[in-house]
Amino acid sequence: MHDTIMHILPQTLRILLSSLPPDVQASVEEIRVRESRPFELIWGDGYAFVDERGQLVTGEDRAYKPTRQDCLTLLEMLTNHSMYTHEEELRRGYITIAGGHRVGLAGRTVLDQGDVKQIRDVSSFNIRIAREIQGVGRQVLPHLFDPIRRSVHHTLVISPPQQGKTTLVRDMARLISRGEWGVNSLGMTGKKVGVVDERSELAACVRGVPRFDLGPRTDVMDGCPKAEGMMMMIRSLSPDVLVVDEIGRPEDAGAIHEAVHTGIRVVATAHGADYEDVRMRPVLKQLLEEGVFTRYVILHRRKGEPAAYRILDRSGKPLEHYPARKG
Repeated sequence: MHDTIMHILPQTLRILLSSLPPDVQASVEEIRVRESRPFELIWGDGYAFVDERGQLVTGEDRAYKPTRQDCLTLLEMLTNHSMYTHEEELRRGYITIAGGHRVGLAGRTVLDQGDVKQIRDVSSFNIRIAREIQGVGRQVLPHLFDPIRRSVHHTLVISPPQQGKTTLVRDMARLISRGEWGVNSLGMTGKKVGVVDERSELAACVRGVPRFDLGPRTDVMDGCPKAEGMMMMIRSLSPDVLVVDEIGRPEDAGAIHEAVHTGIRVVATAHGADYEDVRMRPVLKQLLEEGVFTRYVILHRRKGEPAAYRILDRSGKPLEHYPARKG
């Protein structure tokens, strides 16, 4: 289990997780802590509860149930004993910790004129474990190479949550930055890559320095709203390629238009089951109808198998797949 995750957990939960077999610890994707409800671990399409001896069990009646003090301690550790400095993250329902791990929160919300002002009495935590997997982009990037522009196509990566979107675009940023296109790119070198990492998941920055390898020519705008971060990148850092995670707001579309019109290539992700599903979301529908993206990557992961992908062209039609060459 990652040290950064163990560090934030109350001692009771830390002891339980430390008792698990190493292979179980290595495969866990989510740690679910719910006050007075079963302590749960999730991996792939499976899940199990953890009992008071640190053993995996299927019955909820045998599971350890985190106490109010467990939850209070966890929240204190997440916010480094300063709720005030994490006010904005708490309002949005998540906190990102060192290592790029994101902790989702649920509890009683406090409203201000109909908008969520903050979450109080936090009673549910979803610790999503971020993993850097280098090489996953090698099978995809050759299909996204644009020989005319000598760069990457404007690309939207689509999948439901936890199918590998962030892992894929992180590795693509690294490969593009290094110039490892995986095709005969006529001696092309790496591109300048700008990553806007609103949730601190892509780069896992600590004090502004990425802890994940995004390549030698990559700049990261950490913890910044996507639209504002893209505009800041465009104005001051002259990237060749912009990489941004989970678009969907009107201001995101405006910044993407600005980037495209200035000649910057855009690689973005969006939640959705497939191309048609994304077309149902008003902001993304507009981008799709305007033909802003010329490639779509649809990710889908089956139980026990690596993530599979389909690549579509500008109009949403499947492209023929060729075996990707290593490069």
